[in-house]
Amino acid sequence: MLLKDKRFVVTGIASKLSIAWAIAEALHREGASLILTYPNEKMKKRVEKAAEAFAAERILPCDVASDDDIDACFAKVAAHWPDGIDGVIHAIGFAPIEQLNGDFTEVTTREGSAIAHDISSYSFVALAKASRHLLAMRQGSLLTLTYQGSTAVLPNYNVMGMAKASLEASVRYLAASLGGEGIRVNAISAGPIRTLAASGIKSFRRMLDINAKIAPLQRNVSQIEVGNAAVFLLSPWASGITGEILFVDAGFNTVAISEQLLSIAADNNDNNDSCRGD
Repeated sequence: MLLKDKRFVVTGIASKLSIAWAIAEALHREGASLILTYPNEKMKKRVEKAAEAFAAERILPCDVASDDDIDACFAKVAAHWPDGIDGVIHAIGFAPIEQLNGDFTEVTTREGSAIAHDISSYSFVALAKASRHLLAMRQGSLLTLTYQGSTAVLPNYNVMGMAKASLEASVRYLAASLGGEGIRVNAISAGPIRTLAASGIKSFRRMLDINAKIAPLQRNVSQIEVGNAAVFLLSPWASGITGEILFVDAGFNTVAISEQLLSIAADNNDNNDSCRGD
């Protein structure tokens, strides 16, 4: 019960496979009280299932593309918890599907880039602005989710890599801006996980296979492992941590060329050699 009597707003639950679902599950397990948000009526029923599973006190509409929606949402949060909240979890990312399939230079458009940055990056700043006074009351935390495509090229991740780089920069700038009020701001960079959002990236299954072969733990991570890391960052145990990106990816980000990758390359060379004529 690490988070008993703590209060959190969780965004981004799309299904039971969502990392946001796992974060809500972990927070509930540790005794936290929750408010969950949904972007539209289509997603409301899915969030209602999560609310039932995790005894959420309320579910509220919140389309992060609209400042009016965000302000209305946190006005209701303030009415429900007038003496403040302990954290806001931003688990939202989106880019038009055509931006995530093909050569980066060819497929990236001005409109697609604007949408990806607005929903995946600026929305975190917008949530921070709306929740600032509530977080300051209890010296709470902001937490978002990123991915290694922010700093290294990954096939078909394209404009989302740009948006995640922007998101990570916002973590540092928000941490500096809000730190004087006792508000901490961090991100988790999770390894590839089978979620609805990830399914839109071409060749994602092959990325999962390669990640498992190269990562030092020689496997992929699960949603609940990310949820557990979120509990740590949102808890008093992480009271001295802000402006950080915590990797939860089985160590993949630490490897340049692994023994496993050398073995794959050697096998491919052997196969090519066997096919060559004199």
